[in-house]
Amino acid sequence: MRRLFPVTDQTVPTHSGGTPLGARDEGGDAAQDREWSLDELADAYAYPEPVPGEPRPWLRANMVSTLDGAAQHEGRSQPISTAADMRIFGTLRGLADVVVVGAETVRLEGYRPARARAEFARRREEAGQGPAPAVAVVTAGLDLDFTLPLFTSPLVPTLILTGAAAALDKVAAAERAGARVVIAGDGMGVEPDRAVRALGDLGHTRLLTEGGPRLLGQFVAAGVLDELCLTVSPMLTVGDAQRIAGGPSLAVPQRFALAALLEEEGFLFGRYRRP
Repeated sequence: MRRLFPVTDQTVPTHSGGTPLGARDEGGDAAQDREWSLDELADAYAYPEPVPGEPRPWLRANMVSTLDGAAQHEGRSQPISTAADMRIFGTLRGLADVVVVGAETVRLEGYRPARARAEFARRREEAGQGPAPAVAVVTAGLDLDFTLPLFTSPLVPTLILTGAAAALDKVAAAERAGARVVIAGDGMGVEPDRAVRALGDLGHTRLLTEGGPRLLGQFVAAGVLDELCLTVSPMLTVGDAQRIAGGPSLAVPQRFALAALLEEEGFLFGRYRRP
């Protein structure tokens, strides 16, 4: 993996004889082109330091897209991913307090509870975090299988974000399964800004959403997305797959600033932040 941005003295290797970036030295190793350790990735993807006295949730999204804009292939993101993408996926989870995901993505991707990983244990303990992030499922209808491990055997209780008008019998079923139901809307649905505030009120300030596209579109439209971690896959799929964010278009497009860019085997790993 190579760091392409921000450009630093370490980004551009200096070899006697003017060996170009990425060229192999006499030992056969590509300069700056190697698999990064999880510690290095965790440093590269660390959440911003909170402003003293103003702890507020920071909402980060992690998505993957092909060159022609597909966020999925045959309904799943795995076919357009890569091993490096999955290392970053695991790193982002290892840094988060909570993973926010839509109910449809839970059903399609077969979501399981986040697991504790020894590689992140020290960081999480020093940050006052539990052994693994909670998973928060955003759902209006609570049409979920509460017998799945996501609800029956997580390290930390799974959260259900729903509206005040949600069916009481389904709320009760979720609570019987061990989930914690959090109201984040006055009607059936969830209001994105209230969801972020509700998670913050529970002490979760490092938020990570993995979609799906409809949920990400809602966060973008509500103006509560702080950061997008986007993997650009060097693949073309054609078809009619969803983009990384779906929903009505914004009246004025939101512009984010490039914060960092990594590359490995043609995959680009960008971080974009709201100015």
